[in-house]
Amino acid sequence: MPTLGIIGSGNIGAAIARLAVAAGTPVVIANSRGPETLTDLVVELGPLATAGTVEQAAAAGELVVLSVPLTATTALPAALLEGKTVVDTSNYYPFRDGRIPVLDAEELTTGELVQRHFTGARLVKAFSNILAHHIPALARPAGSHDRTALPIAGNDAAAKTQVTALIDRLGFDTLDAGALTESWRFEPEAAAYTRLYLADPATPDERLLEAPAAPVTASRLASALEGARRVRVAERTF
Repeated sequence: MPTLGIIGSGNIGAAIARLAVAAGTPVVIANSRGPETLTDLVVELGPLATAGTVEQAAAAGELVVLSVPLTATTALPAALLEGKTVVDTSNYYPFRDGRIPVLDAEELTTGELVQRHFTGARLVKAFSNILAHHIPALARPAGSHDRTALPIAGNDAAAKTQVTALIDRLGFDTLDAGALTESWRFEPEAAAYTRLYLADPATPDERLLEAPAAPVTASRLASALEGARRVRVAERTF
């Protein structure tokens, strides 16, 4: 199985790494603090996991998961991911990222902003609309009656095929939401963002990080995407 590079060892990156090694996929995982800070995680993940530098994770395979804060994403060297298919999990959170004028003005989606930075990469936005603890909770083998669907968006058809195959191995169906211009349909506050996967959609915000998940079919996800209204990004405060 080809090696998967993962840049970012936070909740989403670690959750993807756990599913990858469980599916027999070797991973090289990196963070900004250095490989020595990942010892415990790599021990937990087992022999298919290796800690590396950001450069080593980027070079590990053709597919790279990029799961760091948005401002850290665009601070990475543009050439780092040249020629790679990149799974971008980023979102724009003004409380963390500060105000980003081109996003507030809706000149670009978050995915387009990241793609504009990594011009030589083939970017596919995925795993950006689901809470980290729901990723292992909802992963199911192919063919399961209660398999959950995740949206993807990207401008390169071949890259989306690659990412679809990866996500299938990790335990999810996918639904193509279109080009990166359409990725706002599953950005924060949109209908297909996080709450769609809650067992109780009325769960208060302060309990989201412990709230149980429930499977979401492709048809239900499609309805959420099709019925989405664009959130006024400039008004977002969280």
